[in-house]
Amino acid sequence: MKKILAMGGSTNTQSINRALATYAAHLVADVEVVVADLNDFALPLYSPDLEKASGVPVHAHELFQLIGSVDGIVLSLAEYNGSYSGAFKNTFDWMSRIDKAVWQDKPMLLMSTSPGQGGAMHVLAQAKDALPHYGARIVADFSLPSFQDNFTDGDISNADLKTALQVQVALFATAVAA
Repeated sequence: MKKILAMGGSTNTQSINRALATYAAHLVADVEVVVADLNDFALPLYSPDLEKASGVPVHAHELFQLIGSVDGIVLSLAEYNGSYSGAFKNTFDWMSRIDKAVWQDKPMLLMSTSPGQGGAMHVLAQAKDALPHYGARIVADFSLPSFQDNFTDGDISNADLKTALQVQVALFATAVAA
């Protein structure tokens, strides 16, 4: 059975991005879904001095190995002041010290959401541009605006947005199955 990783790009315990990634991952049929919480991979702030003194922390290796063990990634990014959350960027920085191909050429459904109408489109655009340089094979993407208005009772309530996500999930599922 294929295995996919669902992950949100923040450490918020009530992360709407982790909720969206988990929801989308469970739309893929006949796969095992593994949900990763950045809180389970807490890392010190990246510093070349710290890396020289102590090496790459074990949590960075564990997440890197988890990525290597799956067949696809559903990643939904939080937008903090127009960019990645500090926790996501720091985790990404540490893993890039293991191997520049952090995402290990796994098919990726890249997403974002926010409470506002923008749906974290700035960070989604940044990630679509940057992550392929680090081994992300982005095969589909999706942004959900106004999370609290459009995601209720564990489901996307706006029919047009739900259909748009289903199209992207189908593209992702095809890439994972290949």
